Amino acid sequence: MTAVRIPGRARIVVALSAFIGLVAFTWPFVVAPGKFGSNYAPPLIFGALLVLVLTVVIAEISAGGIDAKALAMLGVLSAVNAGLRPLGAGTAGVETVFFILVLAGRIFGPGFGFTLGCTSLFASALLTGGVGPWMPYQMFGCAFVGLLAGLLPKARPRLEVPMLAVYGAFSGYLFGFLLNLSFWPFSTDPNSSIAYLPGLPFTEQWHRYLLFDLATSLGWDTGRAVTTFTAVLVVGPAVLTVFRRAARRANFEPTARFETPDAPGAPADPGAAGRPAETAST
Repeated sequence: MTAVRIPGRARIVVALSAFIGLVAFTWPFVVAPGKFGSNYAPPLIFGALLVLVLTVVIAEISAGGIDAKALAMLGVLSAVNAGLRPLGAGTAGVETVFFILVLAGRIFGPGFGFTLGCTSLFASALLTGGVGPWMPYQMFGCAFVGLLAGLLPKARPRLEVPMLAVYGAFSGYLFGFLLNLSFWPFSTDPNSSIAYLPGLPFTEQWHRYLLFDLATSLGWDTGRAVTTFTAVLVVGPAVLTVFRRAARRANFEPTARFETPDAPGAPADPGAAGRPAETAST
């Protein structure tokens, strides 16, 4: 069961943002470098998407659609991830933020995981001075990791942690695969067999990119995958227990209780104290 349910309007915008973000990641397959401002358009697109997501979240908060407790949980986990990231710093592919994204997305839902991916990397970039044109790519790459974690199917208790560990390893490769798209068209010698060449059919372009990804970042992504896999297996059960307990205690979707006051002058009902009040779900 999803602990934090994103309201309908915010859910639609998150889904739309995820789709447009995926299109922005894969723009090299449809837009040639040097056309339509392709050198700077993708970061601007990602920045606009982030502003859109945050605007919708703030609007839902002001309308009462998102519980303040869910917002507090988002802030706490974003700060935790921002603090954990420098411990790995990406050395040899070691990353220490992905296992939190995977576990939080699993417990609190895909919308929460998507937003946590964006805010975690944003806070981390401010903390470590990593602000640059690559930041939007990193933010939305992590957003996809949290989103997909929340969409994983149900599993038996003893199979849940292994499933999340395998997904964590997969997410390590997925993140690297997406991030490589941000510089592939500009960082490779055009005469190379793995370079981006405008005008090639999609299948040939895709083949070239797969070779580029394998040749340049397979080892780095493997370090990230192994780190996340191990972290989920070792600390996953304890962290899942803590997250589930926090979700129960926070009671993100409480049931409102309404009691109809007695009319003036009406006789008191002596049995009213022993009967449960009428309930209505918010």
